[in-house]
Amino acid sequence: MDDWIDYYDSTHTIYASKLHRDLHFQGIARDIVGYIPSPDAVVLDYSCGEALSAGKVADACMTLILAEPAPGVRGRLIARFAPNTKIRVRSLDELRNMQEASVDLVVMNSVAQYMSASEFDAALAVIRRLLKPSGKFVLGDILQPEVGMGRDVLALLRFAARDGFLKDALVGLVATALSDYRQLRTKVGLQRYSEADILARLKKAGFSAVRAPKNIGHNPWRMTFVARPVSGT
Repeated sequence: MDDWIDYYDSTHTIYASKLHRDLHFQGIARDIVGYIPSPDAVVLDYSCGEALSAGKVADACMTLILAEPAPGVRGRLIARFAPNTKIRVRSLDELRNMQEASVDLVVMNSVAQYMSASEFDAALAVIRRLLKPSGKFVLGDILQPEVGMGRDVLALLRFAARDGFLKDALVGLVATALSDYRQLRTKVGLQRYSEADILARLKKAGFSAVRAPKNIGHNPWRMTFVARPVSGT
């Protein structure tokens, strides 16, 4: 296994249990819905993953575009949401052919850490092109340089204790430590950015941005940013 796309396209052990997985996606969907500006909005979830609760997001907008690079995951998304006429599944390459300034809200959550700096900048350029002048870009779950894996473990255990899967989480942590995830995290690594780094990158890409008071998802030691296109860039 050579990269993160291969990992997430495999049968991985990132979730401690079905309950953990379901609650994870429910929480993200709930947070995304909070950013949707109106029921007639077009929303793009960039590198969405399994997006198990995407139906909840689709209920709150006119059109939800799920863009996913992993072909196996993308196939499951197509099958899962085929009955939902409000949801469209796309590859990242297909986003380049979408109409300019056609999306009201773009969410990229827990994605930047798996990208190289150049891949991240390229994604920002695509997102900037797709957003309407009045649109919003929400960049979530950014890892900070000074926050190590211990905080990720603590955040998971707090989440598990609160929602009733603590035993599964403890077993899952052991499984993850012995899995391809740990090996990839050591071999490929995860990209980390300071608040200033992210704000500078977003500014260079044509956005004005602020850090949100709360991160998307369960981890309070990661960061979310809300950005808007700057006119004339």
